[in-house]
Amino acid sequence: MERMMSGRKWVLALMAATSMGSACAGLFDDDEARKAILDLRQKVQSLETRLADDARRSEEDKAQLRRSLIELQSQLDTSRSELAQLQGKQEQMARDLSEVQRQQKDTTQSVDERLRRFEPAKVSVDGREFMADPTERRDFEAAMATFRRGEFAAAQVALVDFLNRFPKTGYRPSALFWLGNAQYATRDYKDALASFRALMANADDHMRAPEAMLAIANCQLELKDTKGARRTLDDLIAKYPGTEAAQAAKDRQSRLR
Repeated sequence: MERMMSGRKWVLALMAATSMGSACAGLFDDDEARKAILDLRQKVQSLETRLADDARRSEEDKAQLRRSLIELQSQLDTSRSELAQLQGKQEQMARDLSEVQRQQKDTTQSVDERLRRFEPAKVSVDGREFMADPTERRDFEAAMATFRRGEFAAAQVALVDFLNRFPKTGYRPSALFWLGNAQYATRDYKDALASFRALMANADDHMRAPEAMLAIANCQLELKDTKGARRTLDDLIAKYPGTEAAQAAKDRQSRLR
């Protein structure tokens, strides 16, 4: 009986020991699992933290990139605006330069025109070409305009004044010829004779010379110098044969005989 009781105790003790051993083993396995879980959780948390940090840095980088792009776009817009302003200034400068050049050209032309008014110019009168000052030409043409209006007395004054002011003028032979005609028209035959003779003395090769010699003969006839008129007509026919004045001289001679 005692032996049975001892066996039972032993069995119970063994069972208790076994039970305690199993419980201890169960406790050991749970701790390892918890430790593994804790380690895994820490790794996950660490990974999540790293991912969060990386995401935050990525967002910061994106924000910085956006700010850089915005700043770059702003700088680009500013550069474009400055370039447009510069181009506008260049275009305005080009227009200003063109306007200055145009004004300079106009001024130069105006100055040249004013200078030409005072510079001698080539003129052609009665088959002769020569240089004449603008004032010289103007005054001669004014005197001739007076003559053509039939204002012979005024024409005489204008032509005499012209010859006195321009003694070496290329207009001189023509001026003497028309002065003689104006004087003849006012029956101032002596002065007319002197004017025609002055023309012959200075320019007997002038295209008006044959007419001047015929006018000399006419003046002589008006002054009752018939002998002198015949001699002048003979000289005219001999010196300028084939001219209208020479033919007129022949006709005049036939009436004088």
